[in-house]
Amino acid sequence: MIYRLLFFVILIITSAFVAPNTEDRGALKLALLKYSGGGDWYANPTALPNLANFCNETLGTDFDTDYATVEVGSADLYNYPFVHMTGHGNVVFSAAEAENMRNYLIGGGFLHIDDNYGMDKFARVAMKQVFPELDFVELPFEHEVYHQKFQFKDGLPKIHKHDDKAAQGFGILFEDRLVCFYSYESDLGDGWEDQEVHKDPQEKRIEALRMGANLIQYAFEQ
Repeated sequence: MIYRLLFFVILIITSAFVAPNTEDRGALKLALLKYSGGGDWYANPTALPNLANFCNETLGTDFDTDYATVEVGSADLYNYPFVHMTGHGNVVFSAAEAENMRNYLIGGGFLHIDDNYGMDKFARVAMKQVFPELDFVELPFEHEVYHQKFQFKDGLPKIHKHDDKAAQGFGILFEDRLVCFYSYESDLGDGWEDQEVHKDPQEKRIEALRMGANLIQYAFEQ
């Protein structure tokens, strides 16, 4: 597919022209999704920089630690193989935005939705606009997203208490490819943030960062 080929071209150019271990790091950026509806899409501002840095250290990637912000309906979406979506509240996609997101995902992009508490019912409605024919399915613990660089034999790690439910990892699979991973009752993004923000124990932060690195690795290698 044309968009997936574009992603590979970006990766090839990045690896060819960005020298590792220099001050000019990271031609490639992770992206944060900006959406309408009033939900705080901008939550957890230190999360993606810390995840990018962790991936650079553990996976050998060369991400710019300054993430990009991209709107759902923007053509710029196709510049980012990995897009992160978070928040606590309402999410609204217009018909055009839903179509753009669908084309991005079926063309090779990857969306990570991280419920920062309170966005579950809204994110599900929005994604139903994107894939009306598909539903979120809970991924088995054997799914490869849990077995990349780091092993999670019990599936998605629990980072924050929230409603004290078990953490669950859901996915949307298009033609048997995982195009969207939804972390529910886990709150990986809070675990990625600077330690002083949520005062998470270091072992929880490491769990969250390792799971995030798995998502990055899966998205780039699938």
